[in-house]
Amino acid sequence: MQALRLKLEEYINEYLKLWDFFGVVQVIKKGEVLFERACGYASIEFGIKNDMNSRISIASMSKQFTAFAIMLLYEKKMLDIDKPAHLYLPAGMKIDESITVHHLLSHTSGLYNFTNFVDDFFAGYNRMDYSRNYFFQRYINKKPTKPAGTVFDYNNSNYNLLAWIIENVSGETYDDFLRNRIFQPLHMMNSEVDDGCKPIKNRSCNYVKDFDATIKCPYFNEKFSIGAGAIISNCEDLFKWYTCLRDRKLLSERVYTRFFSVNQNNYCYGLEHTYVYGTDKYSHGGDHLGICTYMQNFFDEDICIIILSNNEAINQYKLGNAISDILHHVDVDAPTKQPEVPINESQLKKYCGTYLKDKIEVEFLDGKLYFTRFSGNLHIEIYPVGEGKFARRYSDQIYPYNIVENEKGEMSFFGYIKETP
Repeated sequence: MQALRLKLEEYINEYLKLWDFFGVVQVIKKGEVLFERACGYASIEFGIKNDMNSRISIASMSKQFTAFAIMLLYEKKMLDIDKPAHLYLPAGMKIDESITVHHLLSHTSGLYNFTNFVDDFFAGYNRMDYSRNYFFQRYINKKPTKPAGTVFDYNNSNYNLLAWIIENVSGETYDDFLRNRIFQPLHMMNSEVDDGCKPIKNRSCNYVKDFDATIKCPYFNEKFSIGAGAIISNCEDLFKWYTCLRDRKLLSERVYTRFFSVNQNNYCYGLEHTYVYGTDKYSHGGDHLGICTYMQNFFDEDICIIILSNNEAINQYKLGNAISDILHHVDVDAPTKQPEVPINESQLKKYCGTYLKDKIEVEFLDGKLYFTRFSGNLHIEIYPVGEGKFARRYSDQIYPYNIVENEKGEMSFFGYIKETP
């Protein structure tokens, strides 16, 4: 164990030297903490630094709790996951009858996916007052794009609907159901659903970079994340959750078997499955404004890896997978940043322009290139790492952005052609 601890410390310390990480990392094997570290600020405004008790938004890691809540109702025969989801949704909230609860859980519903640049949701509608029915009608109640059960498409709509099913079937709010049926029984007293309004003690704020300055992340109404995100937790509670899944607490073995069954694209219910190192890994990440999270569970080996970040500096998947490699005696390369490729100013400027008004713009300002978001309110510095390839200056990226020129000489970014002046 000591040799593993030293290797982990060496790698993680070197990685964190490269990036201005805010958050916590914890690695536990067979009940022994091999590594834990808290970095950066929980609140820059009040000079409060993160510690191992900091409560951080876990974003899409929340989906496993929503899925587990559905399985609790399934256990009690209050719903059948193989029956049409519309049977369990509130009145006036009906979706195509071919879509089962299972399809929602496994992201195979075929529902329209509003998580894109074109739909005015992020930094637009999700800043507005929350109305469940209007949200459903505007963004979810659309004709399915694929037949149910045929294609995996990771879609927050699926888990929004599951949260509303939980409320309708149980008669409790989603918040109360999770607190009463999961968090309290497991003594997860640092976990709760963030509605964007209630004060949450010891909660870390989310931060992003604008130019080279650290700022509070742009506002979004967390109520729109119901079921798909919005849970706040910390390492202590998430390890309790890990032991729940490891020891098969709260559900019967029969229902756990269904919960962990692997569907399309290696997705179970709220968890991803990978067979690696000769064993099973169950994991899930979370990405949102100012949030980077990742949790990996190796139940047979009793390994739990938790990464929670309240800024966007690290790539939690790269770090998490390097940690699991080290734990399984796989050699890892020393962490590095992507080297900058010198390009002259005139070449850089050819990438500038509007690719999607108010959403995807590239600007050249004071000798630097910026990917500009949210109607010009957020400026993400990018630098060239190859021909048409750009990396964020202050965030670790596995895959650079591609800005490519087609045969007509038109530049495209995220598939959108640059507008002509």
